[in-house]
Amino acid sequence: MKQNKKRNDIKVVGITGGVGSGKSVVMNILKEKYGAEIILADLVAHDLMEPGQQNYLDIVEAFGEKVLAKDKTIDRPALAKLVFGDQEKLSRLNAITHPNVKKEIFRRIQRIKEKGEASFIAVEAALLLEEGYQNDFDTMWYVYVDEATRIERLKEGRGYTEEKCHEIMAKQLPEEAFRKECSTVIDNHLGISETENQIKTAVESLLSLY
Repeated sequence: MKQNKKRNDIKVVGITGGVGSGKSVVMNILKEKYGAEIILADLVAHDLMEPGQQNYLDIVEAFGEKVLAKDKTIDRPALAKLVFGDQEKLSRLNAITHPNVKKEIFRRIQRIKEKGEASFIAVEAALLLEEGYQNDFDTMWYVYVDEATRIERLKEGRGYTEEKCHEIMAKQLPEEAFRKECSTVIDNHLGISETENQIKTAVESLLSLY
């Protein structure tokens, strides 16, 4: 892999797809086999919820200390219960968390670019398209798995009921929206070897941009 790139030369690929599509599998392959620096939006959001971090401060200001546990960390179940079924509060929470996560992701991208050691950067999130990341990334990949397979994976892997699976999926973008905005589709229901073959082709195409 190419290394020691000039500042800002490192390409950024967004990895998105519906819940249960196996985005984490793709990210692990990119990190382990291709030397990519990976950024997971869920982990960024988790970091920003730690005491003293931006989302923590903004959430406490917006909803009060009733969302705090005894150790002064955010009580996530309590926060979830507070906003559940209340669209105004949920919208308020999203308006706090999503912009802060996006800012932090781009701060981390810039730090990686300044080091100049990664072969490329991969950013994974379910809401990349909704949040407009495709306007700033070099390319977007859609990890695809048919709905029935995703439901089975979620039931087995996370213990979700079929009803919960459908509820989550109904809130996400339809397949055609992902395919429209993403230049590459990784079909992740054909087995790991086939997924790796598709990733290899996609990575070679990405690195050809240098």
